[in-house]
Amino acid sequence: MTFPHINRRTHLYLGLFLLPWVIMYGVSSIPFAHNQYFEERDKAKNLPLWTKTFEGSYDLGPIPESGPLRPLGEKVVREFHMEDSSYGVYRQSPKQLNIYVHTFWKSTQFKYFVEEKRMTAEDRRFRFDHFLTGMHARDGFEDGRFFPILWAIVVDLVCAGFLAWVLSGLYMWWSLPALRRWGWVAVLSGLVSFALFLWRL
Repeated sequence: MTFPHINRRTHLYLGLFLLPWVIMYGVSSIPFAHNQYFEERDKAKNLPLWTKTFEGSYDLGPIPESGPLRPLGEKVVREFHMEDSSYGVYRQSPKQLNIYVHTFWKSTQFKYFVEEKRMTAEDRRFRFDHFLTGMHARDGFEDGRFFPILWAIVVDLVCAGFLAWVLSGLYMWWSLPALRRWGWVAVLSGLVSFALFLWRL
């Protein structure tokens, strides 16, 4: 089996393997680019995006002025029985912490008011555009759990697969002299358009 044959098979099967990931990243880019449309469409339904599910006294403990805040989030997801979800902790202000707990299907936002020692929790209504953008932007290595880390590893492999797919395609193009002229048109058009956006944006 020659290298060109191996390269063609690699390009073919990489394309088939990467198919769901290409579709996911391509389709999920639409709500990113047209966020205003989806927001206006949601307002037309006259349905609240967030629904309050908890409000009451809560002592989160000492809040460090600097350093990691994830242990505080870990306490909240454990005490509210949400250990199977990913979470992030953000300092909204010196007087407020926000803890965002999410899966692909559901999101909950906790707001902790430091001086009052008070907590609120709100569930976000499911929206398909949020489902798509959640997959697109999903990270995982800092989570520490098996499936989020596995997702992050697979995404790294998918990115490597994209590069291999491009390189194998370039090799096939260069191996066909009759197509080099139009290939140069395609490559240079892509590079020029990309450089133009880098320059102007």
